[in-house]
Amino acid sequence: MKIGIYGGSFDPVHNGHIALVRDALASGFVDCVIIVPSVKNSFKLNSMTLPAPYRFYMTKAVRDSLPEKDGGRSIFVSDVEFGIKGISYTCMTLELMTDPEYMTGFLTEQGVKKKKAEGPHEYYWIMGSDTLGTFETWYKPEEILRHATLLAAKRPGDSVDVDKAAESIRENLGGRVETFRLNGVMCASSEILKTGDFSQVPEAAREFIATHALYTERTKLKGVSDKAKERFFESAVWMYPYLGEKRLLHTLNVGYLSAELAVRFGADPDKALIAGALHDCAKELDIDSQREMAADYCGDLFTDKKLLHSPAGAVFARDGFGEKDREILDAICYHTTGRGSMSALEKIVYLADKIEPARTYMDLEPIRKAAQTDLDEAVRMTALAIKGKFDRQERPTHPSTVDMLRDLGIK
Repeated sequence: MKIGIYGGSFDPVHNGHIALVRDALASGFVDCVIIVPSVKNSFKLNSMTLPAPYRFYMTKAVRDSLPEKDGGRSIFVSDVEFGIKGISYTCMTLELMTDPEYMTGFLTEQGVKKKKAEGPHEYYWIMGSDTLGTFETWYKPEEILRHATLLAAKRPGDSVDVDKAAESIRENLGGRVETFRLNGVMCASSEILKTGDFSQVPEAAREFIATHALYTERTKLKGVSDKAKERFFESAVWMYPYLGEKRLLHTLNVGYLSAELAVRFGADPDKALIAGALHDCAKELDIDSQREMAADYCGDLFTDKKLLHSPAGAVFARDGFGEKDREILDAICYHTTGRGSMSALEKIVYLADKIEPARTYMDLEPIRKAAQTDLDEAVRMTALAIKGKFDRQERPTHPSTVDMLRDLGIK
C-alpha cells in the first residue's frame, strides 16, 4: 500500500485539514491517509490550546463521521505519539509507524485485510506548502526522508514557491518530494481561535467542543501558572493508557472546572487543576489493585467497590504520576464521599466532579447556577441530590459522607 501520514496539532481540526486529506487521496499518490494528532509538538510547545487526548478524540470523531463514499474508508487516526516520551519529533513518529509490526497491527485494527496490511508499504509524509519551505530546518530531516517521501500540497496562487522548495530538498538532502494540487478550503486553526468563528469546523467536532465546553474562557486557564498548565497537559498523556475515552475526558473536564472554581472562590487554582484532572486516574484499574492502593492511603475506611478508586487514585497519582502535595491527594481521595471539615479545595473537586459540562445524569442547572456565586450552597445542593438518590436506592451512607452532611446541616 501507499500510505500517507498527516501530522498536526488539529487544535481544532477544521475543514481545511479534511480537504487536504481528500485531495491527497485524489492525487493518486496514496491509497490511504493516517492522521496523527501531535502529543508534544516541537513547534508549538507553549502554545497548544488543548491537551492531546481532546485533540485526538475530536479528530477521531470527525473521521468517524465521514461517509464511506467520500473517502471515509481510506482515512484513519493514530495515537502513536502517545507512546513517545518527550517531544514528538516527526522522525520519531515515522520510525514507529514504519515499523512493519506496528503498521500491520494498526491497519488490521482498522479493518484492512491481513495480507494487505502486512505490506509491503510505501510511505508519504503529507504537508502543507508553508511547512515545505521550512523543512530543511526540521529536526533530523534526513531521517524523515529515509522513512518517507514528502508529499506537499500545492495551492493555486500560493505565496510559497513549492517547486523551488522541493528542488532544494532534493539537492541538499537527497530526498524525494512530490506535490499535489490542493483545491480545499482556506482556513487555519489559529484564525478560528482568534475570531471565535467555528463555521469551518466539521459538525462532529463542533458537537465534541460543545459537549466538553472547549475553547471557552474556562479552557484558557486564566490564573493558572505555566508550570501547572504544563503538568496538566502531562497528566492527560500519562492517564491515556489507563482510562477509556469517556472517563479520561471526564476527569480532564473536572480539572478545567476545578481551576475555574478555585479562581472564583479564592482557592489555589494550580492545585485545583491538578487534583481535578487526576481525581479519576485509578477508576479503571483492576479492582484488586484499587483495593490495595486504597488500604495504603487510608486503611479500611473505603471498602465499597464503587468508592475504592478515590483513595486508590491518591496513591496512583502519588506513585505513578509523582504528585506529592497532600492537599491535592486528599482532594482526590474524598472526591466521591466528601468528609467532615472539608477544605475549599476538597469542596471544589467534589463539586466539579458532579457538574462538569459533559455530565447529564440529572438536572444540574440549578447547582451549576449556584456554583456561580456560592460554593457552600452548590456543595450542599449536590450532597442533598446524592443523598436523595442513595435513600431511594436504600444504599448505606459512607461515614465520611455522614460527617460532611452534618457539617452542611443535612440530616
